[in-house]
Amino acid sequence: MYTINPDLQQERDGATFNPYELTIWWDGGTEKHEKRKALEKLFLEDSELKDDLPLSYMSHKQIYENSVRKAVLIAKKLRDLHDVGELSVDTYTALLGGTLGCALLKEGNPLSVHFVMFVPTILGQGTMEQQITWLSKAWELNIIGTYAQTELGHGTFLRGLETRADYDEKTQEFVLNSPTLTAYKWWPGGLGNTANYAVVVAQLLAPFIVQIRDEETHMPVPGVDIGEIGPKLGMKSGNNGYLGFKNVRVPLNHMLMKNQQVLFDGTYIPPKNSALTYGTMMFVRVVLIRDASLALAKASTIAVRYSAVRRQSPIDPNKPEPQIMDHITQQLKLFPQVAKAIVFKANGDIIYDMYAHVSQEIEKGALERLPEMHALSCCLKAVCSADAASGVEVCRLACGGHGYMDCSNFPTLYGMSTAVCTYEGENTVMLLQTARYLVKAYGQAALNPQVQLVPTVAYIKKIIEEPEFVGFDGSSEAIVEAFEYVAANKIRIAYERVEQQRRKGAVPEVATNRCGIEMVQAAELHGRAFLAHTALTEIQALSQKVSPALGEIFQLLLELYLVDACLHGIGDFLRFIKLTQQDVNGLELHFQECLKRLRPNVVALVDGFDLHDRILDSALGAYDGNVYEKIFDAAKKSPLNKEAVNASFQKYLKPLMKSNL
Repeated sequence: MYTINPDLQQERDGATFNPYELTIWWDGGTEKHEKRKALEKLFLEDSELKDDLPLSYMSHKQIYENSVRKAVLIAKKLRDLHDVGELSVDTYTALLGGTLGCALLKEGNPLSVHFVMFVPTILGQGTMEQQITWLSKAWELNIIGTYAQTELGHGTFLRGLETRADYDEKTQEFVLNSPTLTAYKWWPGGLGNTANYAVVVAQLLAPFIVQIRDEETHMPVPGVDIGEIGPKLGMKSGNNGYLGFKNVRVPLNHMLMKNQQVLFDGTYIPPKNSALTYGTMMFVRVVLIRDASLALAKASTIAVRYSAVRRQSPIDPNKPEPQIMDHITQQLKLFPQVAKAIVFKANGDIIYDMYAHVSQEIEKGALERLPEMHALSCCLKAVCSADAASGVEVCRLACGGHGYMDCSNFPTLYGMSTAVCTYEGENTVMLLQTARYLVKAYGQAALNPQVQLVPTVAYIKKIIEEPEFVGFDGSSEAIVEAFEYVAANKIRIAYERVEQQRRKGAVPEVATNRCGIEMVQAAELHGRAFLAHTALTEIQALSQKVSPALGEIFQLLLELYLVDACLHGIGDFLRFIKLTQQDVNGLELHFQECLKRLRPNVVALVDGFDLHDRILDSALGAYDGNVYEKIFDAAKKSPLNKEAVNASFQKYLKPLMKSNL
């Protein structure tokens, strides 16, 4: 056990607030914090859930088999918690997609999709009778499921799915077929070798519960062609698979019929709203916003602690090498990532609550806010995942060459975070889905000034009622208002250009494609405007509920986030807000002042995330700050260091050295 690095300890001693107070907010209150710590103790201290050999030294097959072993141990512990009445939704979240789950299975849990998508789909799309039939089996893991929607040739464009489900009225069965190679299901987690059932989405966009492997032998059922898709950039133990069908028969009552039905005679009754069929994906997108916050929290914790320990490149040639965090360019890289972690966390909580509320309304038959929720979850998933992936990479680069090493954990962090940019909807497609909703909303407001827009797009009417923005003073309130004004103008331009194309005779789909750039820009600005607005209202309110010391830090993080976001989009602000050179100079100086003011507290801030060393799994980011000792310890674990002379020397190198070219 090492002592605390003195530079790191000095940073902690100089903090002006108590990191524990931040931890309590981050965890959602004292009770949830205590439950999290107890859960970490239960799982992280279990020797069977530890890996003596780093995953990078295991084969692809070994990684999967080890992940299944640990996934089963985790599942057994979940059952034990259930038996004593201590199992909650937060526990599932922590173990399947949260920080604890990533610590135990850093490259993904092959059972995650079972709980995150298979079970929620049955809940959201199944009738009461179907839920009674399937849910108990699924919760108890008597069956293991996955969610098979994406195909080799089609992803987000659901209407292009090729998997056929033809109804046979005589037997009251559907016959599933994959007519082409591109119709094969591709990507579902756990599908390769783990699951024996799948929710399969076929033409009509109907979900079917399909048995794909025998429950006793685990052999594929007749007509099913199934396997694993191979190594990926990240999520190496997720066991993603492929799935093809040849005349596989599925009973009529295996079609999930809560929102859409097929009658005995083959009559199809469509859902009241097509978005109802996307419920599972919408739920996952909402969760992914929180995951973006966690990714940034982990990356910034590693990079900030390393930057407090690493000394390099004198600022004053007459003084010793400083901590690299004293370089303002290092602060420029890292401090905004800490601020984004806080802002995304606040937004993630709001979006999750909004989703829960809208879901309750949907259950009662009220669908008015479903399109709004779908549009918002799409664009925020896109914006937050893109920012998280780029933020992780910025933190890696900020750690120099050591950040390139596997023991830094940045390779895994990046692989996991960048995956989010393409799963559950590729980000550009997500933005286009949001843009269609925004353009429609703008058209309603432009054609009828009396129309009432839903809360998240109500700001659109500002530019209709007040075409000129006035009064920008660089304050947080002014930046948020300016963001909404810029977003509204971007939406206006997208609407006007789509209408121009339609007047020239283009059908709606062609018009939208020709204006795709404007559409994507409008949706991204809408997402950033929402993030800014929510950050302002939530963090300002939060600052009044905590101690003055922490409240001041929250306000500083809010300012840093908003000014940084404004400067990154300065071109649009110059275009629509008509900022002066003095305004821009003021923003730049304000940003640098925020960095300076945050510098004494940034280590305490990442300490407030309270990420266990097993969760960080980084030689650069451990709590004690003994970076170089841990890097060297990690190097000694390499199998190539187990023998003084590798066999390749005698076999290849020595003959080469003894021969003449």
